[in-house]
Amino acid sequence: MAEPAVPVVVRPFEIIGRRTIELIEVLGRFGSFFLLALVSMVTPPFKTRAFVDRLHYIGYRSLLIIILTGAFTGMVLGLQVSLTLSRFGSEAFLGPAVALSLIRELGPVLAALMVTGRAGSALTAEIGIMRITEQIDALTVMALSPFRYLVTPSILAGIVTFPLMTALFDVVGIFGGYLVGVKLLGLSEGTYFGEMRTFVDLHDVMTGFWKSLSFGAIVTWVATYKGFYVGHGAEGVARATTQAVVLASVLILVWDYFMGSILP
Repeated sequence: MAEPAVPVVVRPFEIIGRRTIELIEVLGRFGSFFLLALVSMVTPPFKTRAFVDRLHYIGYRSLLIIILTGAFTGMVLGLQVSLTLSRFGSEAFLGPAVALSLIRELGPVLAALMVTGRAGSALTAEIGIMRITEQIDALTVMALSPFRYLVTPSILAGIVTFPLMTALFDVVGIFGGYLVGVKLLGLSEGTYFGEMRTFVDLHDVMTGFWKSLSFGAIVTWVATYKGFYVGHGAEGVARATTQAVVLASVLILVWDYFMGSILP
């Protein structure tokens, strides 16, 4: 017996409903993945060697790009802010303007984006290759939790290393602004750092800290998730790597806005 034809008017609603259900399933799996990783963090045994290896993989190998990006970001910021402030006769506020921009916004965001492009993509590709070559399945067969060896150390390493790299980015950026403002444009060194001490307080530093902490969790969460549920073959790994970088970058910018609205 032939099935009754679906009216043409109903089809758009059917497509929307199917897409909505698929989205809810993906979000549910995404959230449960992170919860399982958190549970693995607090249940022994803790894989110290895997954690140290991820610290080196995510943090140490990203130092060069962090230093270069931080230095030139501070230099560009110092140059542009100085040109803007000179129109209002307020060149003395160059130091706090550079410091506040870096500590509260640019430092956490740009450092996270740089690490996403360097370490996040590599992390997704590594776990994805382990998935398609059945190494993750082999761990499961041997009664070893893939989360405990692959996911949990990566997320915890991201939470630890991102604030440290953001702090390095901020310090290098502030001295980059110092080179431009003081050495190139002739601003007084005492004015640059003196006004910075006046206007920058611990609340500004903690705002950047909480942002970088959450960005570390977001980047490693997305990277490990995309690698863990990668598609088939080399094409699946390439697609998962691209999706991880794009999704993590978008989430960083979106979460930065919400954190900025919550933390005045």
